[in-house]
Amino acid sequence: MEIRLFDRQGNRKYLTPSERHQFKAAAFQVSNRACTFCLMLCYSGCRISEALQLKVKNIDFAAGAVVIETLKQRKPGVFRQIPLPDEYLKDLNLVFDLKALQKKRDKLEDRIWSWSRKHGYVQVMDTMRLAGLEGIHATPRGLRHGFAIACIDKGIPLNLIQKWMGHAHISTTAIYANAMGEEERKIA
Repeated sequence: MEIRLFDRQGNRKYLTPSERHQFKAAAFQVSNRACTFCLMLCYSGCRISEALQLKVKNIDFAAGAVVIETLKQRKPGVFRQIPLPDEYLKDLNLVFDLKALQKKRDKLEDRIWSWSRKHGYVQVMDTMRLAGLEGIHATPRGLRHGFAIACIDKGIPLNLIQKWMGHAHISTTAIYANAMGEEERKIA
């Protein structure tokens, strides 16, 4: 499937930096579990199904990162490590007591969010509405696209973004460089 940043009517399919900020602010108004789930999507650019597969062992506090199994490449065992903000890692630990659970071998394989895909989707969409975001871009996929564009705006190299997004080809990641960023607006 080819990534497109606009639909056939020219509507943007990604969240802008200010919309991502609105979404993050709204996430802090929902339940702790929903908040941490929404922020995982926002901070990692992962897909809903990838976030729902996260286990206690997948949060690497020493590295300050999450280890996600890439589900889209149609072969098991393809992992990627994505750095997460320290403050978010603290919140994640507060909500789930992950550091304590990681010391218990029988808990390492427990899923962090034991929800259905539909329930995860509803949590994100409810948070989008709370943030006042509507339209084709106000979706979990819009969060994923917005993450990649935020990385481009910050000057993160394409090969790192490719790794974090779990893209098999850098040409897929390069599509995000076509979004109008802060530098392009300044030049214009």
